[in-house]
Amino acid sequence: MKFLQLDSANPMRVVLVMTLVFEAIVHGLAIPVMMLVTQTPAWLAVVAGGGAAILALVASMMMRRPHVGYPLGWATQVVALALGFLTTAMFALGGLFFALWAISFVLGRRLEQQGEA
Repeated sequence: MKFLQLDSANPMRVVLVMTLVFEAIVHGLAIPVMMLVTQTPAWLAVVAGGGAAILALVASMMMRRPHVGYPLGWATQVVALALGFLTTAMFALGGLFFALWAISFVLGRRLEQQGEA
């Protein structure tokens, strides 16, 4: 799973952590949207949105341990996209966060390659 991780000294790690923090906020705010706009049952909206928010926060806190944090971060992106099945707006927002995560990760890889050269 080393290919899913960046070096702990990589400056893009901070960007990835902040992406996860903002993602947790959006997941929390998606709960009332799921209930009011798409008529998702309250228990399902709280479990799905709250679970996604907690996953994003745990992933952001675990980024200091790359072997745990990065896989959780990638899983958070998949969960964010999956929330789109409950409210279609999350397909767009999940895609946006996935793109931010992937671009930041790729840029971090490039920084590591420049450091090796």
